[in-house]
Amino acid sequence: MTIHFYGIPNCDTVKKARKWLDANGYDYTFHDYKKEGADAGKIAAWIDAHGVDIVLNRRGTTFRKLSDDDKADIDAVKAVRLLAANPSMIKRPVVEHDGGILVGFKEDTWSAELS
Repeated sequence: MTIHFYGIPNCDTVKKARKWLDANGYDYTFHDYKKEGADAGKIAAWIDAHGVDIVLNRRGTTFRKLSDDDKADIDAVKAVRLLAANPSMIKRPVVEHDGGILVGFKEDTWSAELS
């Protein structure tokens, strides 16, 4: 199985998810947004699969620092633009695997999807 893991290495949820993958013997490729950026095409695919409300992390400080205009009326097109420019606003982690896309880390969901 091919697993592509997207996130920020110092994020606690990313650390937990990577530890889980390692403990369960999954090989994966890690993509660090801080060093490698976020691809708009991938973000669009994640939003198509899960919706803006799942992929966009509205609880973080980066989102809260946006202007009121940027926070208003966020549709898929606007979300892709905002997330590509501010990858720390992408809910973490995002995992692409042969069977689909996972957003966020929930051990039971990952166990079911990746087995």
